[in-house]
Amino acid sequence: MKVIEVRNLHKTYEQEALPVNALNGIDLTFSEGEFAAIVGPSGSGKTTLLNIIGGLDDPTQGEVIVDGINLNELSGRAKTRFRMRNIGFVFQSYNLLAKTTAVENVELPLQYNPEYTGKERRDKAIKALDAVGLSERLNHKSNQMSGGQMQRVAIARALVNDPVLILADEATGNLD
Repeated sequence: MKVIEVRNLHKTYEQEALPVNALNGIDLTFSEGEFAAIVGPSGSGKTTLLNIIGGLDDPTQGEVIVDGINLNELSGRAKTRFRMRNIGFVFQSYNLLAKTTAVENVELPLQYNPEYTGKERRDKAIKALDAVGLSERLNHKSNQMSGGQMQRVAIARALVNDPVLILADEATGNLD
């Protein structure tokens, strides 16, 4: 089964004097269970591609179909709901909330899912942190962790909702 299908994807950013073509006619297909790496030099459009596949940005042209859903056909609110339940993100800069603990950061994606009670959210977050080797850091805040530990919190947060798709932008940069 196809999990991601990208057809004729274009993204152009309008700058002052010149438009910048970040993506130009990308076609991709990834199937269930497939692991892929997109590589290229800085500025080549990797993050732009991930943001469009993840529904965080819209293409200038083309289609993105994730788990059978055409993201172009979703309203902003529907796209947010789809993303929340189906896509896990690991960002380059972690995007952890500074004043919250590791377990609270991992619980965050579940906060917006009414299927889980507070206890279930906490239990799932603890289990995800244990899976990445951070059960001893549950109550530590970002400024009390190393870069590698913060990256593992971000990975646990991406996994906690059992997403169909995980998008990771330089996800192992700070890990040994």
